[in-house]
Amino acid sequence: MPDIKLVRDDLRPPEEPPKRHFISIQDVTREDVERLLATARTLERAMDREVKKLPTLKGRLVINVFYESSTRTSSSFELAAKRLSADTMSIKAAGSSVEKGESLKDTAITLGAYDPDLIVIRHPQIGAPALVARVTSAHVVNAGDGKHQHPTQALLDLYTINEEFGRVEGLHVAIVGDVLHSRVARSNIQALKLLGAHVTLVGPPALIPRGIEAMGVEATTDIGAIAGADLVYVLRMQQERMAEGANYVPSLREYAARWGVTPERIRPGQKIMHPGPMNRGVEIDPRVADHVDALIETQVRAGLVTRMAVLYDLLTNGPVGVPVEAAVGVA
Repeated sequence: MPDIKLVRDDLRPPEEPPKRHFISIQDVTREDVERLLATARTLERAMDREVKKLPTLKGRLVINVFYESSTRTSSSFELAAKRLSADTMSIKAAGSSVEKGESLKDTAITLGAYDPDLIVIRHPQIGAPALVARVTSAHVVNAGDGKHQHPTQALLDLYTINEEFGRVEGLHVAIVGDVLHSRVARSNIQALKLLGAHVTLVGPPALIPRGIEAMGVEATTDIGAIAGADLVYVLRMQQERMAEGANYVPSLREYAARWGVTPERIRPGQKIMHPGPMNRGVEIDPRVADHVDALIETQVRAGLVTRMAVLYDLLTNGPVGVPVEAAVGVA
């Protein structure tokens, strides 16, 4: 009879908890969002110090993989990791093996061999971050997948709104422009509704998705609807995602005339936001973009601390019983 080997349960190696990711606003709760915003506020105080670098993620590896052009998102993720003392590596599709035909799966497996702690990915295909999460052991953050989701943009926008108004609950936000192709719009609608805001969508008929009201929002083609909003969130025309030859609007000139956000269409004190990049003179008048009530530069600054908060939250899983202030060394 063969020997029977018994293994005591208490001697088995403990199973690792499942990796946590930030791929979609749909995956988080209001409590998650409020925790991340609170962490971002703490980290912002650290940025006021003379020495801004924190030792929190020392020895961790963060890889940024961008298959699409980016300025704000890629630079803020890289700086966020460096401010937390993580090692960083940035991969752009241009100049990499992607140009030789390498698949996303094979690229992810290759990068996974470096044993990264976290991978940030932007990709034109919906579902790309979920694929990377399946084939690597890293935490994954979605920096934008096609016209699907851009959760950290929504988080930085919530942070900006909360810092400006002191709340999100009960605010009326008008989102104006190309909602159909916008991952920012989808993430923001979910995030704003999660925190209790009222959302109105405004744009050309062909650029408002059918049935979008099922997400708990109002939709209209009347630009006059922005007048009653506390905040106007302006979107650009996502021409790179539009089918070749499709005519969603007669021309950019007509779009600007009918749906452009101009000084005449907003009221004093009304706040303006835009995720960038802006097409001045199309979706937004330069006088509006440069007005004192525009929060566009504030959004860029918020992008750093909120993305620091996401990296910190995923890679530390929250210090049990230790206030964030103590964990990051902020008095």
